[in-house]
Amino acid sequence: MTENKGHDSLPSFEDRLRAARTKQGMDTPPTQAASAGMGGNSAMGIGLRVGVELVSAMIVGVGIGWFLDRWLHTSPLMLILFVLLGGGAGVANVWRLMGPKKPLG
Repeated sequence: MTENKGHDSLPSFEDRLRAARTKQGMDTPPTQAASAGMGGNSAMGIGLRVGVELVSAMIVGVGIGWFLDRWLHTSPLMLILFVLLGGGAGVANVWRLMGPKKPLG
């Protein structure tokens, strides 16, 4: 191993890394304003996201079903099918959002 004789005035890697992270704002805790309201993991933010997931999936399902019914002349058949599929997709998205988080790795 090599020794740093005479280089004691140089900062260690950890010191330089800590300084760089502080300069980039990575070590500062989030402010209360950033975590409050509709962002982050607040109850209102999660509630709005759940609502948007369900409504958007239903809108897409109704739209696809309506379009296919008009195109194929199968009056309510495709609309009923895609309303059910859209509802299932919305519930699956909410399930994925609210379910246990898997570790990354």
